[in-house]
Amino acid sequence: MTEQSLPKLTEALLAAAKRAGAVEADAIAVDGRSVAIDVRAGHLEQAERAEGVEIGLRVLMDGRQACVSASDTSARTLEQMAERAVAMAREAPQDPYIGLADAADLAKDWDVAALELSDPAEEPAAAALQEDARMAEAAALKVAGVHQVQSASAAYSFRRIHLAASNGFNGGYSRSSRSTSAVAISGEGLEMERDWAAESRIFQSDLPGATEIGRLAGERAAARANPRRPKTGAYPVLLDERISGSLIGHLLAAVNGQAITRGASWLRDAMDQAVLPDALSLIEEPHRKRISGSRPFDAEGLPTMRRAIVDNGVLRSWTLDLATARKLGLKSTANAGRGTSSPPSPGAGNVTLTQGNQSRAELLADMGTGLLVTSFIGATINPNTGDYSRGASGFWVENGEIQYPVNECTIAGNLRDMLRSIRPANDARLHLSHIVPSLLIEGMTLAGD
Repeated sequence: MTEQSLPKLTEALLAAAKRAGAVEADAIAVDGRSVAIDVRAGHLEQAERAEGVEIGLRVLMDGRQACVSASDTSARTLEQMAERAVAMAREAPQDPYIGLADAADLAKDWDVAALELSDPAEEPAAAALQEDARMAEAAALKVAGVHQVQSASAAYSFRRIHLAASNGFNGGYSRSSRSTSAVAISGEGLEMERDWAAESRIFQSDLPGATEIGRLAGERAAARANPRRPKTGAYPVLLDERISGSLIGHLLAAVNGQAITRGASWLRDAMDQAVLPDALSLIEEPHRKRISGSRPFDAEGLPTMRRAIVDNGVLRSWTLDLATARKLGLKSTANAGRGTSSPPSPGAGNVTLTQGNQSRAELLADMGTGLLVTSFIGATINPNTGDYSRGASGFWVENGEIQYPVNECTIAGNLRDMLRSIRPANDARLHLSHIVPSLLIEGMTLAGD
């Protein structure tokens, strides 16, 4: 499908909605293709290619809304979608807070090209992806102690998105992605341990070499061989940069407008209160170049902008779409996201946590005796109280030095206390959507032996 066809599709959907009796409507069209290659034992194990167009229509009538979607773009289907959506909306419950954005608030004059969200290079051949996967697997198998590679994969995707609404908004952009990953296994039988490495970039030229990725997966798996269970007690815990973003993810979930409006958040009464150490801020940056979470406007056509979620330790902003903002008597933070079959809902994009001045090794030295966590298994999080418990594995540290790998343990605490005590390292990867370094947390409860 040509790029020009997506605007025509959304226009046709809006016209069909108007003919069917909709008061307001918005439409989204997505055109994409993807290729994924898996290799095992040096040979092609699986190849997948997907191409297609998806369309979605939301109609709004007297405080009621309904969403429908389809992958057929024929004129008949568009008319049927509109008629079905209007019929559904008439039966839907009324919500006084839903509705399109005011025309005066819509994004204007954005510069998609400046964000560099789409690689102009040609789509890689399937053979090139297969070679990346093969090289990653071979590199992992060369690492001493690695007995097999569970999976080695390479993938590419490209998609165009276009959004239009009856309030006059009309805009779209493209995204691309190229990735390589490997999962390596050390040990045999009941003693097997696995670990992984993966990299993804918007521009193919920015992607690290497949050999480097495979080698890292192998080294990580080999380092986990012959684990023990750690001691039980209260110890400092250092969350490795690979998984530290999950802790900040719990904070983001707690300040999401949907959680706040439901009263189901442990931070529901924390606005303008300290939630992080005084020197730390959490900033949303939706206009970073070549980053997967960047976008010029949100799913309701509002202009995205830099904002401080936490400023010098103090919570300053909820993450809001139009509906949650109206419920709270606030303005949207332009954080609406949506698919073709669902209405908008709020969610944070690119975020950056203030980095520290110490390396991970220096934080380990300061930690003395404790646990370095490199992976999590499962989670029990109470969204109302912030009580936190997760299965973990990683490495036991004594006198600031890694002693041996550990698994089958649980770390527990309360998110409010944990976040207030974090000390960041300076090792965050700047190409990620969530820039979060390794985080040292004092005095967590560790259940092992």
